[in-house]
Amino acid sequence: MSMEHPTPPALIRIPVRIVVLVAVLPVRMAWDALTAGGRLLDRALLRPAGRGLEWFFDHAVALPARWLYRWLLAPAGRGIAIAAGWLGLALMCLLKALFVWPWVALWRYVVVPVARYGIAVPAVWLYRRVLSPLGTGCFFLLEKLVLVPLAALFRYVLVPLLRYGVAVPAVWLDRYVLTPLGQGLGRLFRQVGRGLGWFLPRLGLALFVWPWVGLWRYVVVPVVRYGIVLPVGWLWSRVLVPVGREVRDALGLCWRVAGFVSRAVGRGLKWLAWNLLGRPLVHVWWGLRWCARNLVARPLVQVWHGLRWCARNLVARPAARVWSSVLRPAGHWARDALWAPARRAAVEAGRAAKDALSSARATVREARRDAWRALVGAARPVEPREPGAARARTLGSTTNVSGAVPAPEISLRKRG
Repeated sequence: MSMEHPTPPALIRIPVRIVVLVAVLPVRMAWDALTAGGRLLDRALLRPAGRGLEWFFDHAVALPARWLYRWLLAPAGRGIAIAAGWLGLALMCLLKALFVWPWVALWRYVVVPVARYGIAVPAVWLYRRVLSPLGTGCFFLLEKLVLVPLAALFRYVLVPLLRYGVAVPAVWLDRYVLTPLGQGLGRLFRQVGRGLGWFLPRLGLALFVWPWVGLWRYVVVPVVRYGIVLPVGWLWSRVLVPVGREVRDALGLCWRVAGFVSRAVGRGLKWLAWNLLGRPLVHVWWGLRWCARNLVARPLVQVWHGLRWCARNLVARPAARVWSSVLRPAGHWARDALWAPARRAAVEAGRAAKDALSSARATVREARRDAWRALVGAARPVEPREPGAARARTLGSTTNVSGAVPAPEISLRKRG
């Protein structure tokens, strides 16, 4: 070691290291035990529990919350926002109609015309035709009768009186009396101030500064330096620093030695636990796994294969044969032999009923027209009605659709 940090004697080093080792060894063993227990707890409990809680939170909270927000809250919020927008627009229009538009109309069509044609126009006419000429005349009279005499009085009477009766004597008195007197007093006060400025600081120093400076320099500083600072410095550099350094080194060394001892004890405990508990439990686990595989799992697999074979050969295949051989041909026969003729007959009956109704409507219309002609004696004007719809025809040929009446080839314009 250097001369600044001399090596402490062995009489101090060895007892300190022994005491520190005895104190540190239980702490290091407890620390290693807590570390190993924490790692085991983290691997065996905390991480699986964390993964389980994460899965539970994702599937029980986050996923329903996302679904609720996406399919319920967001549409509801958008609907509420749209409704609030329309409601706000309606409320704004209502408020404008109640509180803004009446006042705007009152201001535009009542107040402004009244103020313009009832106040502003008469006021402008009054100012232009009455007040302005009257004010011009009054100002002219005021200027000629009051202001001009006052200006002449001020210029030719007051100004000479003030200049030669007050200003000239005051200037002479200031120049030849007050100024010399003030300069003499200024020189006197300046000399007195200089003397006091030289004397008073020295008097203050002699009374309030020099005694305390002497007390600090010749009493307090020597007492503090040689009575406190030097003994404390010697105690710090010669006793406390070496002891603290040795304790620090001893703590580092003993911590490492305690780590080796704790690791050896941990390996021994691990070997005992493995040979006394681990291996028997492993053999028991292998036996239980073999029993579960050969006595439970394989029979269950065989039973499952048998049930699947029975379901396939005793249920599925007969059902497929019944469907393909019996049910599907029966359905096709019912569709072709029963349902299709019944549907065609219903269509033909509907068309016949429609034609019968059309002919009955035409007969009733002719009978009503004949009765009107018989009662009135004149031909009744033809009632407006929609032109008769032409029956459908096939494109590209003159063949009509079955059951359809051919339409005339002459257009309505040529017939009219």
